[in-house]
Amino acid sequence: MLNNPLLNTAIQNFINANIDTSLTKLALQKNPFPEVEWIQILNQMEAKSKAKNKLPTWFSTKNIIYPSKISVEQTSSEKTALCKSKIISGESLIDLTGGFGVDDYYFAKRIKKVVHCEINPELSNIVKHNFEQLNATNISCLVGNSLATLTQLNTKWDWIYIDPSRRNDAKGKVFMLQDCLPNVTENFDLFFEYSNNILIKTAPLLDISAGLSELKNVKTIHIVAVENEVKELLWELNKDFVGKITLKTVNLLKEKEDAFEFILDKNLKDSYYGLPKKYLYEPNSAIMKSGGFDEVGVFYNLEKLHKHSHLYTNSSLITFPGRIFEIEKIISYSKTDMKTVLENKQANITTRNFPDSVESIRKKWKIKDGGNQYCFFTTDVNDNKIVLICTKI
Repeated sequence: MLNNPLLNTAIQNFINANIDTSLTKLALQKNPFPEVEWIQILNQMEAKSKAKNKLPTWFSTKNIIYPSKISVEQTSSEKTALCKSKIISGESLIDLTGGFGVDDYYFAKRIKKVVHCEINPELSNIVKHNFEQLNATNISCLVGNSLATLTQLNTKWDWIYIDPSRRNDAKGKVFMLQDCLPNVTENFDLFFEYSNNILIKTAPLLDISAGLSELKNVKTIHIVAVENEVKELLWELNKDFVGKITLKTVNLLKEKEDAFEFILDKNLKDSYYGLPKKYLYEPNSAIMKSGGFDEVGVFYNLEKLHKHSHLYTNSSLITFPGRIFEIEKIISYSKTDMKTVLENKQANITTRNFPDSVESIRKKWKIKDGGNQYCFFTTDVNDNKIVLICTKI
């Protein structure tokens, strides 16, 4: 066990007993454990409280040590780590950017040998200790520059996993891969010398076409959303891959997973277009990020309202990876219709391919937020500005 005074039984009991107490309130109290800095204990409590929903396994395991709250904020959630682990298979994996080790914990459930590389010795020791508490016995923790470690080990791995740091000392927070550390784009030859398969995690803000321009041998791009918020882009590279790239999207919901995939193909046939019918379909955020606007419409045999609106319609209800609404009324975006139907009312507002923002629409027509009515301000196939008044299904 790690020789850390924070693991003192009395301190651990105090942390657990006060995990829901206001840190501001606690900070004003006298430190009941003078042998340890009060700020260290408070930092543990803050980081642990952030782990409650994101890392429930860590939260519920005894004697876990947490690094800074920023490390907890930046780490994968257990939901996305589990999702990621389903991509890989084989006997061995080396993680060149280990961090807090959540991904490796889940990789180790599917792979016999996992190596966690971390340049920060203190963080590496914490992670090693935590893996012992979690009984993850098939993960080794190595300290140092991971590119040097890769060369020194001189081993052929089934997978290399990299989550490049998006904090650059010179440029601050960055998104392009060439600005991240390690610089993946400069080291393809090194990586492919030691593995045929590479999995790279990038920021959800990275543009897919920009990522494709920086990477090579991309076989599959995975877009992972949690509760309709895109959390991760995962790039699966294979040394020998040539062919069309597959885009796989998943939205992890409380009760289910909504998945949709397609092949990146410039020769795909166009969407069908039509005026609004009985039902309206709005793709989830993972599909929206993928850019598969024609693909989702064609696959589900839906009509698109406009080339740039990314809303779909049909006359009969189907299962769909996104939100579904029943269209109650269609009005033109005109002074007369707006005054009669929506002014001074309450509604949830979404704009798609529409010149005015949600804020300006609310202000102009005095529409309060919330309620059971959903209004889509959009443009139809005939370039008319319309409002679809709907109820959610």
